[in-house]
Amino acid sequence: MSAPPVVDLPIEDERLAQDVATGLAAVEKLLRSSVESEDAFVTEASKHLIEAGGKRFRTLMVLLAAQFGDPSAPGVVPGAVVIELTHLGSLYHDDVMDEAPVRRGSPSANARWDNTVAILTGDYLFAQASDLLADLGPELIRIQAQTFSRLVQGQIRETIGPRAGEDAVAHYIDVLADKTGSLIAASGRFGALLSGAPTDVEERLSRACEAIGLAWQLGDDLLDVASTSTESGKTPGTDLREGIRTLPVLYVLASDTPSRLSELLSGPVAEEDVEEALTLLRAHPAMDQARAELRTWVDRARLDISGLPDIPAKAAFSALCDYVVERSG
Repeated sequence: MSAPPVVDLPIEDERLAQDVATGLAAVEKLLRSSVESEDAFVTEASKHLIEAGGKRFRTLMVLLAAQFGDPSAPGVVPGAVVIELTHLGSLYHDDVMDEAPVRRGSPSANARWDNTVAILTGDYLFAQASDLLADLGPELIRIQAQTFSRLVQGQIRETIGPRAGEDAVAHYIDVLADKTGSLIAASGRFGALLSGAPTDVEERLSRACEAIGLAWQLGDDLLDVASTSTESGKTPGTDLREGIRTLPVLYVLASDTPSRLSELLSGPVAEEDVEEALTLLRAHPAMDQARAELRTWVDRARLDISGLPDIPAKAAFSALCDYVVERSG
């Protein structure tokens, strides 16, 4: 089974588009075979989220970054699978911590089975990623370990929340950088390293990918407020219902002026108040503030992308920056 479409990113160069499509298919094949177990239940649980789909966004980052070296180098596809397995394993654990009933339109593993199965399945995916990684060399192992450390620290910081006197917005951005940006940065670094790209290109790609990843997550914050369910595929106001303080909400709460909106956003928003909260938030300057923050991160990515060799993959990264801004409204 081939990979689902990766975002809606048009790649104008036909050869690059074909290379990416071929790479995605190879990654999908190895991804599925890498979680096969002699135990049928372990295989079923491990494939649960793989078969639910997903954007394979991190895979795309690896494959595009590899274009700056030899994209057909033998470690590129396994490296992309390591990244995707790490991402999937973290989702199993996230759903347990969030008590999420649904993931990618299907029952989450913890809802379908239980928390123990979900946690252990996530652990199994991390183990399978490590097995593949062992063949890629000590430098890649070190990068993966450092990335995993950031993922965990980001989750801990999110769980604990900002400390007394700490700026809530700065704390939130730091959490996103660790929880989301770090693995996408590793995707760019993996693609560059495994393809033999120059060191300066590797560094630029790592920084650009982290900034793109952070901007993408900020876009999700905005979409939860601004989009309709038809546009985004999920129910608007989901974060509000769950009491998740995303960037627009934090900007509202940082205001010194009490308002009906700040009252509504002080905790989880009751179902009967969601439409009112969405209407007020959509009209609030906090939305423009959040869009400005997103553009700041996209501009950081563009700065590093501008220094990359002038090949079709550079244009694809630039198009991705445009896409991240456009999807946020």
